[in-house]
Amino acid sequence: MFPCAAVAGSDAGNNPPAVSELWINPGMYTYHFQKDRGFNNENYGLGAEYRYSADNAITAGFFRNSDNQQSRYVGWYWEPLIVSRVRLGAVMGGIDGYPRMQNGGWFPAVIPTASIEFDRVGMNIMYIPSYKDRLYGGVSMQLKIKAF
Repeated sequence: MFPCAAVAGSDAGNNPPAVSELWINPGMYTYHFQKDRGFNNENYGLGAEYRYSADNAITAGFFRNSDNQQSRYVGWYWEPLIVSRVRLGAVMGGIDGYPRMQNGGWFPAVIPTASIEFDRVGMNIMYIPSYKDRLYGGVSMQLKIKAF
């Protein structure tokens, strides 16, 4: 059994403790729900995530997306629930590079996430929902390494 602790602004007057951590990632691997479409599962790139509190981080980077195109992203992680070492929440921001979505231009995204971090390594797991015939769903796993 894992202990559960809510860590967020939901407790009146309690603020999450400040932290200062920089994580670097080499992209992600995506398991697509539609396996017969020939999507690129190995989404290599480079990204950074700066965690400034127990439940908040900002992120930016680029990767080779499922359509085999270059994508860039910026976002804010809000993960207010912590169960043992696992943070649960969402990343909200913008992304580009998907040809069927805004002609490859920027669009907003909200992606449910779970993050687990140890001393020097961690992983973000993201549920990517399908959207019409423009974005295809899957589960992405993003390995990350702490720089400081």
